[in-house]
Amino acid sequence: MRHLRLQTTSDPALLAPVRRALEGFCAASGFDDKGVGEIGLCLNEAMANITRHAYSGAIDRPVVLEAQFSDDTLLLTLRDWGNGRDPSVAPPHRDPLTPGGLGLVCMRKLMDEVTFVPQPDGMMLVMKRKLGSSR
Repeated sequence: MRHLRLQTTSDPALLAPVRRALEGFCAASGFDDKGVGEIGLCLNEAMANITRHAYSGAIDRPVVLEAQFSDDTLLLTLRDWGNGRDPSVAPPHRDPLTPGGLGLVCMRKLMDEVTFVPQPDGMMLVMKRKLGSSR
């Protein structure tokens, strides 16, 4: 089993190095360039959503990323200590022409599983992708 754990903050300036670290981990685990890019994009969207929604734009709040690769499957978790709202529960009347709101759609399209697990003091996002999954 391969493992990666990164402690970072909700600062968007730190997103690129965190994404590069995860993409390197995924490449070393056997994902092809397309899969690496798709997983990196999902991380990008998830972290942007944490900053924007869980932390209401605050850039100094903790975020922990853990990635495990075992049995041909990537298990990726992102933990925040934000407001704890489940973003998969969408408002009933969202205007599709309003910018934003595609991050969750993207994650669900590009990952095999996307689950939000409420925590007593925040939220944990769990995403899975099997090696060889084509999107």
